[in-house]
Amino acid sequence: MKVSYHGHSVVKIETHGTIILIDPFITGNSNTDLEAADVQADVILLTHGHGDHVGDTVEIAKRNDALVIASAELADVLSWQGVRTHAMSIGGAYQFEFGKVKLTQAFHSSSLVNLETKTIIYTGMPTGILFTAEGRTIYHAGDTSLFYDMKVIGELSNIDLAFLPIGDNHTMGPEDAALATEWLQAKQVVPIHFNTFPHIKQDPHYFASLLKEGVGKVLEPGEGLELIP
Repeated sequence: MKVSYHGHSVVKIETHGTIILIDPFITGNSNTDLEAADVQADVILLTHGHGDHVGDTVEIAKRNDALVIASAELADVLSWQGVRTHAMSIGGAYQFEFGKVKLTQAFHSSSLVNLETKTIIYTGMPTGILFTAEGRTIYHAGDTSLFYDMKVIGELSNIDLAFLPIGDNHTMGPEDAALATEWLQAKQVVPIHFNTFPHIKQDPHYFASLLKEGVGKVLEPGEGLELIP
Protein backbone atom coordinates (compact mmCIF):
# COMPACT_ATOMS: atom_id res chain seq x y z
CA MET A 1 0.00 0.00 0.00
CA LYS A 2 1.50 3.31 -1.11
CA VAL A 3 0.71 6.44 0.89
CA SER A 4 1.76 9.95 -0.14
CA TYR A 5 1.36 13.46 1.27
CA HIS A 6 0.42 16.40 -0.96
CA GLY A 7 0.41 19.49 1.24
CA HIS A 8 -1.95 20.85 3.90
CA SER A 9 -4.12 17.80 4.77
CA VAL A 10 -4.15 16.09 1.37
CA VAL A 11 -3.24 12.40 1.48
CA LYS A 12 -3.32 9.79 -1.29
CA ILE A 13 -3.58 6.05 -0.65
CA GLU A 14 -3.08 3.46 -3.38
CA THR A 15 -4.24 -0.06 -2.54
CA HIS A 16 -5.07 -2.97 -4.85
CA GLY A 17 -5.47 -0.65 -7.84
CA THR A 18 -7.76 1.80 -6.01
CA ILE A 19 -6.74 5.45 -5.63
CA ILE A 20 -8.10 7.11 -2.52
CA LEU A 21 -7.81 10.84 -1.76
CA ILE A 22 -8.34 12.37 1.65
CA ASP A 23 -9.35 16.06 1.88
CA PRO A 24 -8.34 17.10 -1.68
CA PHE A 25 -7.75 20.84 -1.16
CA ILE A 26 -5.66 21.56 -4.26
CA THR A 27 -6.83 24.80 -5.92
CA GLY A 28 -5.61 27.61 -3.68
CA ASN A 29 -3.22 25.33 -1.80
CA SER A 30 0.21 26.92 -2.10
CA ASN A 31 1.95 23.83 -0.70
CA THR A 32 0.62 21.11 -2.99
CA ASP A 33 2.37 19.44 -5.89
CA LEU A 34 -0.92 18.49 -7.55
CA GLU A 35 -3.08 20.08 -10.25
CA ALA A 36 -6.78 19.48 -9.71
CA ALA A 37 -7.48 18.96 -13.41
CA ASP A 38 -4.95 16.11 -13.58
CA VAL A 39 -5.88 14.26 -10.39
CA GLN A 40 -7.28 10.75 -10.68
CA ALA A 41 -9.28 9.18 -7.87
CA ASP A 42 -11.66 6.29 -7.34
CA VAL A 43 -12.63 7.28 -3.79
CA ILE A 44 -12.54 10.54 -1.83
CA LEU A 45 -12.67 10.56 1.97
CA LEU A 46 -13.57 13.82 3.71
CA THR A 47 -12.97 14.71 7.34
CA HIS A 48 -15.26 17.77 7.42
CA GLY A 49 -16.86 20.51 5.36
CA HIS A 50 -14.40 23.40 5.50
CA GLY A 51 -13.18 24.68 2.15
CA ASP A 52 -9.54 23.82 2.84
CA HIS A 53 -10.57 20.15 3.13
CA VAL A 54 -13.49 19.68 0.72
CA GLY A 55 -11.46 21.69 -1.77
CA ASP A 56 -11.79 20.28 -5.29
CA THR A 57 -13.93 17.30 -4.30
CA VAL A 58 -16.89 18.04 -6.58
CA GLU A 59 -14.80 18.57 -9.73
CA ILE A 60 -12.57 15.55 -9.11
CA ALA A 61 -15.45 13.28 -8.14
CA LYS A 62 -17.57 14.17 -11.17
CA ARG A 63 -14.70 13.80 -13.63
CA ASN A 64 -13.64 10.41 -12.22
CA ASP A 65 -17.08 9.17 -11.09
CA ALA A 66 -15.42 8.78 -7.70
CA LEU A 67 -17.31 7.75 -4.58
CA VAL A 68 -17.23 10.40 -1.86
CA ILE A 69 -17.41 9.16 1.73
CA ALA A 70 -18.27 11.73 4.37
CA SER A 71 -20.44 12.52 7.38
CA ALA A 72 -24.15 12.31 6.62
CA GLU A 73 -24.84 16.03 6.36
CA LEU A 74 -21.79 16.74 4.22
CA ALA A 75 -22.61 13.77 1.98
CA ASP A 76 -26.13 15.17 1.49
CA VAL A 77 -24.82 18.61 0.50
CA LEU A 78 -22.41 17.09 -2.01
CA SER A 79 -25.05 14.75 -3.43
CA TRP A 80 -27.16 17.81 -4.24
CA GLN A 81 -24.29 18.84 -6.53
CA GLY A 82 -24.42 15.59 -8.45
CA VAL A 83 -21.71 13.72 -6.58
CA ARG A 84 -21.99 10.01 -5.81
CA THR A 85 -21.77 9.66 -2.02
CA HIS A 86 -21.78 7.24 0.88
CA ALA A 87 -22.90 8.78 4.18
CA MET A 88 -21.44 7.69 7.51
CA SER A 89 -21.54 8.83 11.13
CA ILE A 90 -19.05 8.99 13.98
CA GLY A 91 -18.32 5.59 15.50
CA GLY A 92 -19.63 3.75 12.48
CA ALA A 93 -17.53 1.55 10.20
CA TYR A 94 -18.19 0.12 6.76
CA GLN A 95 -16.33 -2.57 4.83
CA PHE A 96 -15.91 -1.43 1.23
CA GLU A 97 -14.28 -3.54 -1.49
CA PHE A 98 -11.12 -1.42 -1.24
CA GLY A 99 -10.87 -1.40 2.57
CA LYS A 100 -12.59 -0.61 5.85
CA VAL A 101 -13.49 2.97 6.78
CA LYS A 102 -14.40 4.07 10.29
CA LEU A 103 -15.13 7.63 11.39
CA THR A 104 -13.86 8.87 14.74
CA GLN A 105 -14.71 12.03 16.60
CA ALA A 106 -12.71 15.23 16.09
CA PHE A 107 -13.05 18.45 18.04
CA HIS A 108 -13.39 21.28 15.54
CA SER A 109 -16.28 22.63 13.43
CA SER A 110 -17.66 21.80 10.00
CA SER A 111 -19.42 24.03 7.47
CA LEU A 112 -19.41 25.33 3.93
CA VAL A 113 -19.48 29.09 3.32
CA ASN A 114 -21.31 30.87 0.50
CA LEU A 115 -19.51 34.19 0.14
CA GLU A 116 -22.08 35.60 -2.29
CA THR A 117 -25.01 35.18 0.08
CA LYS A 118 -22.91 35.34 3.26
CA THR A 119 -24.50 32.16 4.53
CA ILE A 120 -23.04 29.14 6.28
CA ILE A 121 -24.21 25.58 5.61
CA TYR A 122 -23.79 23.20 8.54
CA THR A 123 -22.15 19.99 7.36
CA GLY A 124 -22.36 17.76 10.40
CA MET A 125 -19.79 16.86 13.01
CA PRO A 126 -16.12 16.95 12.03
CA THR A 127 -14.42 13.56 11.98
CA GLY A 128 -11.19 11.68 11.89
CA ILE A 129 -10.77 8.66 9.62
CA LEU A 130 -9.47 5.18 10.34
CA PHE A 131 -8.71 3.33 7.11
CA THR A 132 -7.70 -0.34 7.11
CA ALA A 133 -6.54 -2.35 4.10
CA GLU A 134 -3.90 -5.00 3.42
CA GLY A 135 -3.59 -5.61 7.14
CA ARG A 136 -2.50 -2.02 7.85
CA THR A 137 -4.33 0.86 9.54
CA ILE A 138 -3.99 4.55 8.71
CA TYR A 139 -5.43 7.28 10.93
CA HIS A 140 -6.11 10.74 9.50
CA ALA A 141 -7.14 12.95 12.40
CA GLY A 142 -8.63 15.73 10.27
CA ASP A 143 -8.74 19.07 12.06
CA THR A 144 -8.88 18.52 15.79
CA SER A 145 -7.69 19.53 19.19
CA LEU A 146 -6.10 17.02 21.52
CA PHE A 147 -8.73 14.85 23.21
CA TYR A 148 -8.33 12.08 25.72
CA ASP A 149 -10.26 9.47 23.73
CA MET A 150 -7.28 9.31 21.40
CA LYS A 151 -5.98 6.84 23.98
CA VAL A 152 -8.96 4.60 23.27
CA ILE A 153 -8.49 4.97 19.50
CA GLY A 154 -4.87 3.89 19.94
CA GLU A 155 -5.70 0.98 22.21
CA LEU A 156 -8.30 -0.42 19.82
CA SER A 157 -6.81 0.30 16.41
CA ASN A 158 -3.12 -0.75 16.12
CA ILE A 159 -2.26 2.31 14.01
CA ASP A 160 0.61 1.87 11.56
CA LEU A 161 0.59 5.43 10.21
CA ALA A 162 -1.06 8.59 11.54
CA PHE A 163 -1.50 12.00 9.96
CA LEU A 164 -1.83 14.64 12.68
CA PRO A 165 -2.37 18.41 12.38
CA ILE A 166 0.31 20.57 14.02
CA GLY A 167 -0.59 24.07 12.80
CA ASP A 168 -2.05 25.34 16.10
CA ASN A 169 -4.59 28.21 16.11
CA HIS A 170 -7.34 26.03 14.55
CA THR A 171 -6.02 22.59 15.58
CA MET A 172 -3.46 20.97 17.82
CA GLY A 173 -0.03 22.53 17.92
CA PRO A 174 3.21 20.52 17.92
CA GLU A 175 3.26 19.81 21.65
CA ASP A 176 -0.33 18.58 21.80
CA ALA A 177 0.20 16.55 18.63
CA ALA A 178 3.23 14.92 20.26
CA LEU A 179 1.08 13.86 23.21
CA ALA A 180 -1.55 12.60 20.76
CA THR A 181 1.15 10.47 19.14
CA GLU A 182 1.93 8.89 22.50
CA TRP A 183 -1.73 8.19 23.24
CA LEU A 184 -2.41 6.80 19.75
CA GLN A 185 0.64 4.51 19.94
CA ALA A 186 1.14 5.12 16.23
CA LYS A 187 4.20 3.47 14.72
CA GLN A 188 4.81 6.38 12.31
CA VAL A 189 3.38 9.91 12.30
CA VAL A 190 3.33 12.50 9.51
CA PRO A 191 2.58 16.15 10.42
CA ILE A 192 -0.12 17.89 8.37
CA HIS A 193 -2.12 21.15 8.33
CA PHE A 194 0.77 23.58 8.74
CA ASN A 195 2.44 26.43 6.79
CA THR A 196 -0.36 26.75 4.22
CA PHE A 197 -1.43 30.04 5.78
CA PRO A 198 0.54 32.50 7.96
CA HIS A 199 -1.46 31.77 11.12
CA ILE A 200 -0.61 28.05 11.05
CA LYS A 201 3.11 28.40 10.40
CA GLN A 202 5.09 25.67 12.19
CA ASP A 203 8.37 23.77 11.94
CA PRO A 204 7.50 20.12 11.26
CA HIS A 205 11.03 19.03 12.19
CA TYR A 206 10.55 20.50 15.65
CA PHE A 207 7.40 18.36 15.98
CA ALA A 208 9.32 15.27 14.86
CA SER A 209 12.02 16.02 17.44
CA LEU A 210 9.41 15.71 20.21
CA LEU A 211 8.68 12.09 19.27
CA LYS A 212 10.57 8.88 19.88
CA GLU A 213 13.34 8.28 17.36
CA GLY A 214 12.05 7.04 14.03
CA VAL A 215 8.37 7.81 14.68
CA GLY A 216 8.13 11.27 13.10
CA LYS A 217 8.15 11.32 9.29
CA VAL A 218 8.30 14.78 7.74
CA LEU A 219 7.19 14.50 4.12
CA GLU A 220 7.45 17.16 1.45
CA PRO A 221 4.46 17.48 -0.91
CA GLY A 222 4.63 14.55 -3.31
CA GLU A 223 6.73 12.37 -1.03
CA GLY A 224 5.39 9.13 0.38
CA LEU A 225 6.12 5.80 1.93
CA GLU A 226 5.03 2.20 1.51
CA LEU A 227 3.27 0.06 4.08
CA ILE A 228 4.15 -3.58 3.60
CA PRO A 229 1.37 -6.10 4.41
